[in-house]
Amino acid sequence: MRVTVCCANTKIEPWLDGLRAALPGATIEAWQPGAPVADHAVVWAPPQQFLDEQAGLKGIFNIGAGVDALMKLRLPASARVVRLDDAGMSVQMAEFVCHAVIRHFRELDGYEADVAQGRWSYRKPRSRAEFPVGVMGLGVLGVRVARALRQFDFPVLGWSRSPKTIDGVECFAGPAQLDAFLVRTRILVCLLPLTPDTEGVMNRANLAKLQPGAYVINVARGAHLVDEDLIALLDNGHLAGAALDVFRTEPLPAEHPFWRHPKIAVTPHTSARTLRQESIAQIAAKMLAMERGEPVPGVVDPGRGY
Repeated sequence: MRVTVCCANTKIEPWLDGLRAALPGATIEAWQPGAPVADHAVVWAPPQQFLDEQAGLKGIFNIGAGVDALMKLRLPASARVVRLDDAGMSVQMAEFVCHAVIRHFRELDGYEADVAQGRWSYRKPRSRAEFPVGVMGLGVLGVRVARALRQFDFPVLGWSRSPKTIDGVECFAGPAQLDAFLVRTRILVCLLPLTPDTEGVMNRANLAKLQPGAYVINVARGAHLVDEDLIALLDNGHLAGAALDVFRTEPLPAEHPFWRHPKIAVTPHTSARTLRQESIAQIAAKMLAMERGEPVPGVVDPGRGY
């Protein structure tokens, strides 16, 4: 079995070493133009030339949960695209989202601002029942986040393209139920895959349907959010604030207004990072299963884009 690795903006040697240890019978090489055709590829943001040259691939294994950038390229007809199911990312995402939700609900940002000015302040406790959290996107990460939020006694809603059932979470599905989900939500968490159908889904029309004083948390992709619509609704008071970890352009340009807006908390796409050893173990197991002709979890449906 021959495996080629093509990962842009990533230190590739640890991936090569890890894959060689996990697949001792395989030939593992870093891709170079003109390299022999491999059976499988491990990729992140590969160039179109790589995919054109590797036309006989059986499997393309993406080292992140999101495959939106990969699906925009011309892919070999023979290849199945396989995404990571979890690989340590879901617990990180649950930590990050719960922190953002609790920081807003407990008004810890306000306390931090007061402390910075030497003020000893008090805020009246708020009721969790008045802060239903809506998780938009119920894949592996979304389900883990929804379940984690339930542990803090928040009412939790979920919305996904197809119907889901999660204990303790009121689930909505499909375009017909999106409005009903939004009007019940006071803290919105976006964990959707990025597809043509979901790009710009957090626009003015949809965000305006959230409860007055709503808070927005985006940890999916920057293109889900219409930047100027968010700013307009923050400035007119309909939205109380936002925690943004992903952006249309990354790194976020220095001149972007998100940096300076008093109601926006910015983090540098750090909500859930790929853990290399966990990812290598999962990828190796899936490659071997594919070679044996066994079912492989995480295969992307090209029609849906995830």
